[in-house]
Amino acid sequence: MQNFHELIQGFHNFKEDYFLREREFFDQLVHGQRPKTLVIACCDSRVDPAILLGCRPGDLFVVRSIAAIVPDVEKAGKHDAVVSAVEYGVKHLHIENIVVMGHSNCGGIHGLLHPETVANELYISRWLCLAHPVLAELEHEDPKEPASIRARRCEEGSVLMSIDNLLSYDWIKSRVDESTLELHALYYDMANGTMNVWNAAKEDFEPATIK
Repeated sequence: MQNFHELIQGFHNFKEDYFLREREFFDQLVHGQRPKTLVIACCDSRVDPAILLGCRPGDLFVVRSIAAIVPDVEKAGKHDAVVSAVEYGVKHLHIENIVVMGHSNCGGIHGLLHPETVANELYISRWLCLAHPVLAELEHEDPKEPASIRARRCEEGSVLMSIDNLLSYDWIKSRVDESTLELHALYYDMANGTMNVWNAAKEDFEPATIK
């Protein structure tokens, strides 16, 4: 869609083709939301978690941030939108799963790898600083790593960092320890059209399979 008027037309199409045909379903949503899964995804317009994961309205509680980054408890600001949304999902909606989903060709990670491209953009550069530990670790492991591999590993590493950062909040960790909340890491490869899941035992992302 190229302009605002097309968005309005899109809403009318939605109402005729979807809302009115499933009126009973949408009437149920009026009375409240009961999603079981919270997804933290990148802001990228190409990566819509509800579409990629085949979900309907009401299935997911979605939080989006550049590169799907979640700050840890020490770096979260007083007015942090990401953490406040996660807190609402966990404490008020009683979410049972939190999914952090990164993706290939991420503009945020590109800015992390090429800080000169965002040097004059205060808020973006500050946000990407949260992922500096990921980049520092990769540079320590192999400073001569090819750029394409470095980007992929940074994208994946940022997801895992966000998972670790979520556990820095006691109201998340306590629920994980009690097995009332599970954390999951996903990586969407746009070029190959694959969704990859973190396998802790193998310490690697692998293509998702249907059990």
